[in-house]
Amino acid sequence: MTVDAQTWITRYAEILGVTPPSPTEIEALLALAGVAAHASERMSAPVSCWVAAKANKTAEEALAAAEELAGSLS
Repeated sequence: MTVDAQTWITRYAEILGVTPPSPTEIEALLALAGVAAHASERMSAPVSCWVAAKANKTAEEALAAAEELAGSLS
């Protein structure tokens, strides 16, 4: 059985004991993944999100850093 993304995210967050991301945070995370995937290999997208979480950065801070990095690489 498959579930929709929102259900997965909510239930996964519950299991991990954290609040699920807000719609604004989800937009920023998807944008971060897009920047990472387009500026490098696609595998960078999920791993960049993990790195941002490990660095305790907000989704918005992580997106800004990814955009800065992508700009410096072009």
